[in-house]
Amino acid sequence: MNVERAKNKGKVYLVGAGPGRADLITVRGAELLKAADCVICDKLANPALLNYAGPNAEIIHVPKRIGSGSFTQEEINNLLIEKASSGQTVVRLKGGDPCIFGRGAEEAALLAKAGIDFEIVPGVTAAIAAAEYAGIMLTHRDYSSQVVFITGQEADNKANSNIDWHLLAKFSGTIVFYMAMGNLDFIVEQLIKNGMEQEMPAAVIADATLPTQRTVRASLRQLSDKCKQEKTEPPAIVVIGAAADSDTKLNWFMKKPLFGRNIVVTRDRCGNAGFAAKIIHRGGNPIEFATIGIKPLTQTSQFLQTLAKLAEYDWIIFTSANGMTIFFDCLQSLQKDSRTFGSAKIAAIGSETAAKLGEFGIKADFVPTVFTGKELGKQLIGFANLQGRKALLLRSQLASDELGELLEQAGAKVDNVAIYTVVTEKTECKWLTEMISRGEIDWLTFASPSSVKGFFAQIQSDLVNSSNVKVASIGPVTSEQLKNLGIRVDVTAREHTTDGLLGAIERTHE
Repeated sequence: MNVERAKNKGKVYLVGAGPGRADLITVRGAELLKAADCVICDKLANPALLNYAGPNAEIIHVPKRIGSGSFTQEEINNLLIEKASSGQTVVRLKGGDPCIFGRGAEEAALLAKAGIDFEIVPGVTAAIAAAEYAGIMLTHRDYSSQVVFITGQEADNKANSNIDWHLLAKFSGTIVFYMAMGNLDFIVEQLIKNGMEQEMPAAVIADATLPTQRTVRASLRQLSDKCKQEKTEPPAIVVIGAAADSDTKLNWFMKKPLFGRNIVVTRDRCGNAGFAAKIIHRGGNPIEFATIGIKPLTQTSQFLQTLAKLAEYDWIIFTSANGMTIFFDCLQSLQKDSRTFGSAKIAAIGSETAAKLGEFGIKADFVPTVFTGKELGKQLIGFANLQGRKALLLRSQLASDELGELLEQAGAKVDNVAIYTVVTEKTECKWLTEMISRGEIDWLTFASPSSVKGFFAQIQSDLVNSSNVKVASIGPVTSEQLKNLGIRVDVTAREHTTDGLLGAIERTHE
């Protein structure tokens, strides 16, 4: 490749995306994604990492070896030079670590030759993550004092192999092969032919760190056949040696309560993302299906007039985390802050809403022990003297009047102001219908009556009731909406939060 030294140079960051799970990227890597003008992204990098990128960042996917739409390494090199030469900040996002069988060394050499500034940001490499997420310790003072990483797929144009099979067959530590599934028969054959014991412990970890992770353990002799029986496919890591025979009790990740469960989340897109992160933390596989959209109403004359006299209220009551977020987004856009509240006390309907309030440096004066509008009203009446007090409800346009009526009965002067509304969002649903029909979905979750309506406007209730899928509800109001549509409810959360909802699901699998 003919490379001219760039005149208007930007900078390229060769960033390791980690082994699969999005939250295993380094802090430095996440920070650079936020600042990037252009992200050039490998197929093995988790797509969720692109959520870190700014709204104006150019995203270029450069998958290799997948036929139509794939990129050669030379084409990727040209992109790096082109984008950096135009003065852009470029993140080259590579699965695992950029320089462990990731061709990061070649890209760094190219950039150095072109006179383009670059930085290498290490990532958690797949071998370490895969082993530890499967409870396999690559080194241990009792059985392995050394470890070696080997590529299972050398360069196509290489005349002679650099792999010393005789040395590997006699190696007394742990051997880890990357990209080995396509050559697994050959690898096993070479090791045994060069003297390795046929009964040497071995393991293959596929989809490491993800809820779809699978582990195959077998003797070296049986490994390839067992992988074929279990239809194990790449991406996968092969571990050979005494380490592969580690105690299965150490397999902490695959013992998580929701591991491998396919759980559909049906909130708005932003709410789905937050809920999905909690499911991943518990080992589940979130499937996002947006059913509703959140539309702010903070430009209405009613809200703006209310905002101007906010300090006149004795109590300001937030009935959802959505409302809280929209309210503070509006304050920031108007260059206002929490001083707008004056001496008013603040009530939040539940712990999630109170936590969101805390993100803005404000502690809720009152949070009920049961997170419903009815309980908020009843408990607030017992907590404070509301006779003649002015209360402001900042809420959804679709919320019931029950809370306001309870407060008025206690003598409060109540203003109901809608700061957002919920609209039904249509999502392409054929794929989800087919997954439910095939029995591939374990749980449908619903966090509001609106999400129930939005979901069953697109998915037939008969399909759900006739399948093995289970239905989980965040609380009694949402459960009532499901029952009104003829949907059976398998669990209703005791604590009416997304954490409470997941806890209710977990208890069914104990």
